[in-house]
Amino acid sequence: MGSAMENQEERETESVGRPESEPGAVTKRIRARFGDASVGTGNAVGCESVIAERDALLPFMTFLRDDPELSFDYLVDVTAVDRLRLDEEIRFAVVYQLYSYKHNRRFSVSVPVSEADSRISSVVSVWPGANWLEREVYDMYGIVFEGHPDLRRILMPDDFGSFPLRKDYPLHGKGERDNFVF
Repeated sequence: MGSAMENQEERETESVGRPESEPGAVTKRIRARFGDASVGTGNAVGCESVIAERDALLPFMTFLRDDPELSFDYLVDVTAVDRLRLDEEIRFAVVYQLYSYKHNRRFSVSVPVSEADSRISSVVSVWPGANWLEREVYDMYGIVFEGHPDLRRILMPDDFGSFPLRKDYPLHGKGERDNFVF
């Protein structure tokens, strides 16, 4: 017979992140609906993921929210990845972390965004909670969310002329840091 601590750990392990259906079910459902709109898939740390086309983002995300077999009703996070030094053709990826309360399932959507055209549709109309998350990505990476109701800086001063989470941002010496008065 195990200790109370072991029993609690077993219960937590059984309940955390266990989807109701087999791995790949979300991806299969998406491919059945969109076909080529999802260009790649993966499964990292027990979370299915898909790479979606930028032009199909709004109908794609609306489907993830509204389809009863998926029901991704909660937008957990929106962030970006700068792949400058990875020799990638497309520099940025906007990453959406979703959760379905109904199915106890997490899902990740990555959308490639080029440096030359760093624009993507806002998902505020799908998940209103994306408002400040998209503003943060804009502020830190300079990715413009088209259709956003109030796209402006949220962390940096309004007149700040750069995007500090880009990998080409100066880390030391003279540069953007001179904008701050300490």
